[in-house]
Amino acid sequence: MIRWIIFIAVYLLLGFYSLQAIKTASRYPWTYYAFIVISLLILGNFIYQFTWGAAEGRVLSRPKSYAFGFLTAIITFQLITIMFLFSEDIFRFLAATYQRLFGTTQEFSLPARRRFLSLVALGLGAIPFGALLYGMYRGKYNYKVLKYVLEFDDLPDAFDGYQITQISDIHCGSFDNREKIRYGIDLINEQRSDVIFFTGDLVNNKASEMEPWADLFTQLDAKDGKFSILGNHDYGDYVPWDTEELKSQNLEDLKRMQKEMGFQLLLNESKYLEKGEDRLALIGVENWGRGGFKKAGDLKKAMNGVKSADFKILLSHDPSHWEDVVIDDDYHYHLTLSGHTHGMQFGIEIPGIIKWSPVKWRYKYWAGIYKEKEQFINVNRGFGFIGYPGRVGIWPEISVITLKKKNLT
Repeated sequence: MIRWIIFIAVYLLLGFYSLQAIKTASRYPWTYYAFIVISLLILGNFIYQFTWGAAEGRVLSRPKSYAFGFLTAIITFQLITIMFLFSEDIFRFLAATYQRLFGTTQEFSLPARRRFLSLVALGLGAIPFGALLYGMYRGKYNYKVLKYVLEFDDLPDAFDGYQITQISDIHCGSFDNREKIRYGIDLINEQRSDVIFFTGDLVNNKASEMEPWADLFTQLDAKDGKFSILGNHDYGDYVPWDTEELKSQNLEDLKRMQKEMGFQLLLNESKYLEKGEDRLALIGVENWGRGGFKKAGDLKKAMNGVKSADFKILLSHDPSHWEDVVIDDDYHYHLTLSGHTHGMQFGIEIPGIIKWSPVKWRYKYWAGIYKEKEQFINVNRGFGFIGYPGRVGIWPEISVITLKKKNLT
């Protein structure tokens, strides 16, 4: 209760402060009355969803997710406007103090706020506010096909030009538009890749979340098959269970659903993709994450039967596994495919110019292709979304990777 009181007090204080910019900039009283009403509605919905309306317990349902999204948008707007107002208020205070000490007036009187500065503050605050709303409305289904060509000295000849499609972090429990998901599935199939890899987090928490969408993902097709691994959300660790048996059954249901959708789930195991006498070793580990994330991945167990000289593709959900374990392993893993970070679903990307997201402060390898010690990793930005129900700047991704034999002549 104390935390809620503090949160509400801070929210109202921020709202009152940013309201001063609207009062200064606008000549129409209805604008700040509208701002008050909208702010209170967003606050009320958030409180309801996370207290009395939280029948799902710790499950982040769609209503709770949207309540969080709208709150994030309005607080971002408030913080940006406040930065300008606070800076100006420091100047106003210093100016008033100077006039009181060295001027002709004996009264301490703050100069009026400047309308132009308030207009600038509101304009800049409106940019992320509008972007976050757009991300909730359109950005989360703004699928992008990102294509890469990777060259290797020792790629088996028969796999020269072999094309891989990778998707990751489906998080079907967050979906709310069947036609958009169907479009994403069609876009994956249009790539006509040789194989499809899914690198974990099929659901948010429970296998049942996939039931309304399973028929769509069954339609994914590649001539050499579809392979998958588990991500941290697939184990059901983030919701309470009445018994451990129910939790275990949930995981078994999820594994069964993946099989029914045509995926070959790799659980700390490997298999070979073959073309004539040439072959690639495909290794799939369970989730292994740094910090508080589950470490069920067992790379040595997964490598059983794989030779050191084999060309190896590793599926591992969390890129911290690649950084902490894979890069310096005795075996050479030519290509690792990961996901997990979502690129934080927020950032700025202009190809060849800038790639930035706050998630870079948590993960060194957070989106796209990286190369270390002649080994590559692709960190997929994710097909779905969770938490904030949208994406801004970091769009949902379908990775298409073509393997090429390096010409040594």
